[in-house]
Amino acid sequence: MADELIHPTAIVETGAVLGSKVRIGPFSVVGSDVKLGDGVELKSHVVVAGDTTIGAGTRIFPFASIGHQPQDLKYHGEPVTLTVGANCIIREGVTLNPGTEGGGSKTVIGDSCAFLANSHVGHDCVVGNNVVFSNNVMLAGHCVVGDYAIIGGGAAVIQFARVGAHSFLGGMSGLENDLIPYGMALGNRAHLSGLNIIGLQRRGFSRSDIHDLRRAYRLLFADEGTLMERVDDVAVAFERHPIVAEIVAFIRAGGKRSLCTPRDVGQD
Repeated sequence: MADELIHPTAIVETGAVLGSKVRIGPFSVVGSDVKLGDGVELKSHVVVAGDTTIGAGTRIFPFASIGHQPQDLKYHGEPVTLTVGANCIIREGVTLNPGTEGGGSKTVIGDSCAFLANSHVGHDCVVGNNVVFSNNVMLAGHCVVGDYAIIGGGAAVIQFARVGAHSFLGGMSGLENDLIPYGMALGNRAHLSGLNIIGLQRRGFSRSDIHDLRRAYRLLFADEGTLMERVDDVAVAFERHPIVAEIVAFIRAGGKRSLCTPRDVGQD
């Protein structure tokens, strides 16, 4: 607890574990089971409750509510956890819920994520690294979000949905299906509208990789055969391409939701 700076109006309950150089601003509350890593900063009016771990260097802005009991009517007080990675930005009014017994009892958020104002992560979610939630994003329970995914302002994701790595969900969209890695979905209800080309270019993917992804995408969502037949064909055609393999593995793994497809491609 060396070198921490706690404002006199803040409340840190007995049992809380604070790393070095933690800063806790005015009128913030830290619960007895909370663990704050080195350099964590709570700006002001932040409440961190429950069995919650916040990684080093994460900054949390006013009126965020982190780790309070999940918004699940089946929750009956069982021990549950929330883990937030290092170097995240959690802006004003964000709510992050822990897990529930029915979902593995834990919510896990990776490193270097940005949760902008009033966004929400529901119970039992798994969020990867370098993910961005724009303002007012709503992520329901039991969702999985891959690394580098970006969700636009006001978008909503249904429970048990998967959002693939490096994907983009447009603002004000309602996602009811699984979004493939590197894909882009738009609309209410959201449909697959292509690949997240701008995101791939910004992250330094080569022109060759993007070209191969485009070819694989056209094959996956062609009119011929069933989806799984097309997946098998793509797996063979791109067997040495690890990026395409991610998409193939995502589709084959399946989940509780069907796949988000282009408007002119039916569900198989």
